[in-house]
Amino acid sequence: MERVTGIHWYAALRSCFPILTWLPRYNLTWLKMDLIAGLTVGLTTVPQALAYAEVAGLPVQYGLYSAFMGGFIYCVFGTSKDITLGPTAIMSLLCSAYISGDPVFAVVLTLLCGVIQAGMALLRLGFLLDFISYPVIKGFTCAAAVTIGFGQVKNILGLKEIPQQFFLQVYYTFHKIPEARVGDVILGLCCLFFLVMLTLMKNSLGSSEDEAPLLVRSARRLVWSLATIRNALVVIAATAVAYSAEVTGHHFFSLTGKTAKGLPPFKAPPLSETVANGTVITFSDIAKDLGGGLAVIPLMGVLESIAIAKAFASKNNYRIDANQELFAIGLTNIMGSFVSAYPVTGSFGRTAVNSQTGVCSPAGGVITGVIVLLSLAFLMPLFFYIPKASLAAVIICAVSPMIDFRVPVQLWRVKRIDLLPFLVTFVVSFWEVQYGIVGGVVVSGFMLLYIVARPKVKVSDHGVLLLELDSGLNFPVTEHLSRLVYKHALHASPPRCLVLDCSHVSSIDFTVVHELTELLKQIELRGVSMIFAGLKPSVLKVLLTADLPGFRHTDGVDEALQLLTSINHYEQQF
Repeated sequence: MERVTGIHWYAALRSCFPILTWLPRYNLTWLKMDLIAGLTVGLTTVPQALAYAEVAGLPVQYGLYSAFMGGFIYCVFGTSKDITLGPTAIMSLLCSAYISGDPVFAVVLTLLCGVIQAGMALLRLGFLLDFISYPVIKGFTCAAAVTIGFGQVKNILGLKEIPQQFFLQVYYTFHKIPEARVGDVILGLCCLFFLVMLTLMKNSLGSSEDEAPLLVRSARRLVWSLATIRNALVVIAATAVAYSAEVTGHHFFSLTGKTAKGLPPFKAPPLSETVANGTVITFSDIAKDLGGGLAVIPLMGVLESIAIAKAFASKNNYRIDANQELFAIGLTNIMGSFVSAYPVTGSFGRTAVNSQTGVCSPAGGVITGVIVLLSLAFLMPLFFYIPKASLAAVIICAVSPMIDFRVPVQLWRVKRIDLLPFLVTFVVSFWEVQYGIVGGVVVSGFMLLYIVARPKVKVSDHGVLLLELDSGLNFPVTEHLSRLVYKHALHASPPRCLVLDCSHVSSIDFTVVHELTELLKQIELRGVSMIFAGLKPSVLKVLLTADLPGFRHTDGVDEALQLLTSINHYEQQF
């Protein structure tokens, strides 16, 4: 008995701390692969984190502040070996709409997001994500990619004072093209060119055969590795060019500028802020200003991360625990608020790099976190010289794969009505991203409610009428069902008997019972009959308890049809 209790306790402990499932099996081979993967992802994370902070409207160091905590927390609490948590393009865009470039608002948002996500995990509320349909997700990601990508054109051109709102951004970007800086344009286009070429090289090498000689395979592996860390290579090269220009007194490029030095202090997140004029903004004021972001950002963060985790778990033949993932993300954000991070989630691009380089456990994220911390500790002064055009090129290349032109074609072929939530989300997201998501969810909800309220009912004539319901009976269906009965049976001349096939009805509510009572009264007044066929035991119990007038039922449709046919035949004789 004690042994069984001990096994149960250990199983419960492993479910809370997934590290216990893989740590006892950890070995030197895994350590080698995790070191390689963690180093590679780290070299990808640093330039992306700097760039995504720009998207969020924060100083670049906040991207790095947000990029290391996830590796340490997820190693203990995560259930996917591949996923990496950190700042992403979509999360940065969403945050920018609520924090208005204020680091205090960003940190408070991180804390509250973490609390909400952890609370959802403890209450097992992960099912809420099921109400965000695939067309809504794709419409949002496509619009976000266009918004983020075009938002970086100003940095490629070296333009200043461009508004954040998308339509104004488009207008003023084209309006100010004559003010473009030649140095930024040339450097930005060169960075874009090299990033695209390295991406194409990596993709072509990834599909090549392994039957080549050893020397050729080694060369391919080297080129593939360099292409994998292309973001870091391009940013380093661009920084070297910019530094050379600056020390010779030539200011050709728009630079990142002054950044905070060293590691962020580990301290409780600020719950209030004093602005320049001495006004104190309280925690409740901050939470009120964040408003809808406290719903949109936690949900989208969880949705993005769990979708990525599931995709790579399926690809690499293992399973994840969605609620545990939710808890890991929530705890990462809570702890991240203590080091001035803004909200994070899973990154598809960095997760793909992690998986492709052969990571064996979540410990690879620890190596990535260490790389980010080393960058904060020793490289921050050099980040002053990073050209904004190079970071813009990194962002544009990172978000371009999110624009999937195949999705609307697939929706058109499979189910055209699903284009509606996709298009609503896509179009409205250019006005405000959060409104696009809400609009898409609302449209999807109305479509779902319409299907529930107007199920397909097949009406056929077998001497008596047969009404076959293809879904359940719930209160929105009552009016529709009544109209069909009146139209095909009670208003016919003469009134006709009918069979209601309820084999697909698994539940019933009081509104339906009340409507059926009224229907049976009208049927009895007109001297005809209605038989319920194929009722499930739970539904039959409810109907028997309701004591419906003239209620009759049979086990099957054929039996009901035979019974009513024989009744009709008897009535015609007498």
